[in-house]
Amino acid sequence: MRPETYIAKRLYYGNTSSHAKPAVRVALIGMIIGVLVMVVTISVVVGFKRTIVSKITGFGAHIQVLSFESNNTYEFEPIHVPDSLLTAIRAIEHVTEVNTFVTKPGIVKTDSAFQGVVFKGTDYWKWFDTNLLRGELPKTAESIMISARLGRMMRLDVDSTLLCYFVGDEVRVRKFRVSGVYETGLGEFDERFILGAISVVQRLNAWDEDEVSGIEILIDDFRYLDEARDNVYFATANRFDEESGQALHTRDLVDQNYQIFAWLDLLNTNVWVILLLMLAVSGFNIISGLIIMLLDNIQLIGLLKSLGADNRFIRRIFITDACMLVLKGMFWGNVLALALCAVQYFTHILPLDAATYYVSSVPVAFPWGWLLLLNIGILVVSFLVLLAPSAIVTRISPARVMHFE
Repeated sequence: MRPETYIAKRLYYGNTSSHAKPAVRVALIGMIIGVLVMVVTISVVVGFKRTIVSKITGFGAHIQVLSFESNNTYEFEPIHVPDSLLTAIRAIEHVTEVNTFVTKPGIVKTDSAFQGVVFKGTDYWKWFDTNLLRGELPKTAESIMISARLGRMMRLDVDSTLLCYFVGDEVRVRKFRVSGVYETGLGEFDERFILGAISVVQRLNAWDEDEVSGIEILIDDFRYLDEARDNVYFATANRFDEESGQALHTRDLVDQNYQIFAWLDLLNTNVWVILLLMLAVSGFNIISGLIIMLLDNIQLIGLLKSLGADNRFIRRIFITDACMLVLKGMFWGNVLALALCAVQYFTHILPLDAATYYVSSVPVAFPWGWLLLLNIGILVVSFLVLLAPSAIVTRISPARVMHFE
């Protein structure tokens, strides 16, 4: 063990005077609180963003391929999708699911109310199955799924019947039975979409079996969205619909929900503000603790200098002492933060207003890579802020402090 490390450990484990201990303890507590707040902030924000992205993906997938002439009214122009195109898209890196869908706007009417909706026909039910509140997935052409929000608005539940009006060249009316109720917490989506078999919507649109509104593509990691979208674009950009000759258009999840993603990006700014504030507070506490340790051991500094120790040697002693305090604060800060996050993750004890935040409880995640980088950053910043106050050692004269009291 190096001499400066040995002396630092002796100072850390027992030579702090009684009047200096409270100040050092305050510095330690401040460090613990700062680390705790930073870890919890990152866990909550990452969990929130992942949850919202997952919910939005369930309604619109990561990437969609549509007719170039389609608009945002959900009354899409039909496209013919050959098996060769689906095979080419499935071969793209990071693509996990490729499915077709058909949509048609309509009006749901009961004896007491009516509501504009989008009827979405799909054969991919995995995500909605995980969000099924009660009942079952549609198994017949006459059964549909509605959201709990729409059910409350229209006073509908499992086994209720309703009329759907679809306006085109002529008004078409269809009667459906509610087979299941889902809930995602995304209010504007929940009250908009009802779900059924793809064949039902094709008949409502008077389309052939091979005509669809578009292709929905899921990928394995949201971080590769831009790369996957570009690859899908290159696979479809030079293709034209075999029947109509229309070009195909590729769009991703961010294009469809720009406002929501702009709001999520704003959370990143809030995170940086919190991290910088907590780093500043923690750094101030550590600097204060180091200065107090220096003043508390000023006679030891004078003694070491009189024995021939240089300023660099003595600075390393106190920087090592302060770094041990930082490591202790980081350890307990991480333990407490991860414990709190684990409690919230398994119990959902802290609720949220789903109508405002899209989730019913505070979501948390454990992004170990980000947390590791955070701890490395805290350690590096703490070491750098300790360099300036440790320079006090160079101003201490052995002759003046040997009798200091």
